[in-house]
Amino acid sequence: QLQASGGGLAQAGGFLRLSCVVPERIFRSYATGWFRQAPGKEREFVGGISWNGGRTYYADSVKGRFTISRDNAKNTVYLQMNSLKPEDTAVYYCATEGIAGSSWCPATAYEYDYWGQGTQVTVSS
Repeated sequence: QLQASGGGLAQAGGFLRLSCVVPERIFRSYATGWFRQAPGKEREFVGGISWNGGRTYYADSVKGRFTISRDNAKNTVYLQMNSLKPEDTAVYYCATEGIAGSSWCPATAYEYDYWGQGTQVTVSS
């Protein structure tokens, strides 16, 4: 139900912006998180934004480089990725958290109910 897009190939130090379109009935009430999964590794939390956009959360590995935002008019959550590193290479997923009105974005994937299909990000050195 979630549509993630915007992935592609970037050079180290470059940038990409991912988008996640969320169905309106979900977008208005639930927090959205971003996860990524590199080959041979477990899915890891990248960051998230609360249901009303009031709070954002980031993994230490991306803090200061990635920014999450929401566009209420478009039911879209963005992941702006700057200063990309080769270790950012992964499939990126967006997902919505399971508790309506929650300002918390848990770092565990099982607490998210709906997932996008994933978009590949490849960063070359």
